[in-house]
Amino acid sequence: MTGAPTPDDRHDQAGRAVDTWAQAHQPELVAVRRHLHAHPELGFAEHETTAFLEQRLTAAGLAPRRLKSGTGLVCDVGGDPDAGPVVVLRADIDALPLTDLKDVPYASTREGLCHACGHDVHTTVLLGVAQALASLDGLPGTVRCVFQPAEEQVPGGGLEVVDEGVLAGATRAFALHCDPSLPAGQVGLRTGAITAACDRVEVTLTGPGGHTARPQLTVDLVHAMGRVATEVPGLLSRLVDPRASLSLVWGAITAGVAANTIPETGQLRGTLRVLDRSVWDEAEDLVRRLVTEVAGASGAAVSIEYVRGVPPVVNDPRSVALLRSAALETVGSDGVAVSPQSMGGEDFGWFAEVLPIALARLGTHGGGTPLDLHRGTFDVDERAIGVGVRLLARTALHALTADAVAPAR
Repeated sequence: MTGAPTPDDRHDQAGRAVDTWAQAHQPELVAVRRHLHAHPELGFAEHETTAFLEQRLTAAGLAPRRLKSGTGLVCDVGGDPDAGPVVVLRADIDALPLTDLKDVPYASTREGLCHACGHDVHTTVLLGVAQALASLDGLPGTVRCVFQPAEEQVPGGGLEVVDEGVLAGATRAFALHCDPSLPAGQVGLRTGAITAACDRVEVTLTGPGGHTARPQLTVDLVHAMGRVATEVPGLLSRLVDPRASLSLVWGAITAGVAANTIPETGQLRGTLRVLDRSVWDEAEDLVRRLVTEVAGASGAAVSIEYVRGVPPVVNDPRSVALLRSAALETVGSDGVAVSPQSMGGEDFGWFAEVLPIALARLGTHGGGTPLDLHRGTFDVDERAIGVGVRLLARTALHALTADAVAPAR
């Protein structure tokens, strides 16, 4: 006599059903990704993208709702969110202000805009997850799919999602990001900090100006700027634990127009990045103090604009374990790699203010020279899309089952 299916039996059946769905719908998923790639939109202006996703989700029998910002969607899949665990899956939907340099049929149709960071893949994957899970019966909880706008902006659309209360009642959140250093079919995982906090720093120095023949009669502004540019990053590295990996790098320095004239004003602009959350909390005060001290010695007046951008993404160990279980089922042990830390910023870190999170790396390299992120030549091996669907869907199933027994918090 055969007994009733166990939770493990139901989980295995659901996972196999997702695998079957992803394989059967691969051509459709590729078509969706190519449509998104050809029609990129910048942060908080993703109106067509939002409408496109809304139509697809509604056609799958789901009830997406728009975020208060006007772009982006939240869509629950599964049972009553008050009657079981809620697991969040997040994708970012915005593009970059870059020109698409690829000669492909799905190249960007919008001048100066391009999906050069893989957000079209992330969005396609999450749409596929929502559609696949909607085809199943009896999910052991609710999967909340968040199609988030404006990841590329500072402080990012992730903060808007948090402030709107979208994460309320959820147990944990997962996301993935394209990784062109990994071959398609591999998944990168890491416990702890995987991406860095990223803040924008702008320093303006002013003085009376003067002749380069008589610097002693004025404020040698360019010399003062040089000291700020070189001394402040070095001093910062001596005031915090080196394991925090704090880095201040200037990207633009401007001053003056003539070789024999000391300018009246000059500007330094750069980014501060750090992996440690507690050091990030202290970073602004440290930068302001050091810049003021170094520049003040020259007599220059100092103005500092410091914009806190995004916190580091610090992966929760238990959530990574759930991702790892799903990855092993999806790509096998040979397909799971240890992901290195990145000093790039990712506003998924805001989600960790509310609940445990984990970000995975999705291999997208299809051979030849890797096509790096944030370049107009960036492209992916589209076989990665199905891998992403299976990985995130199986992760959600594992998390729902685990959190039904022992909630994250």
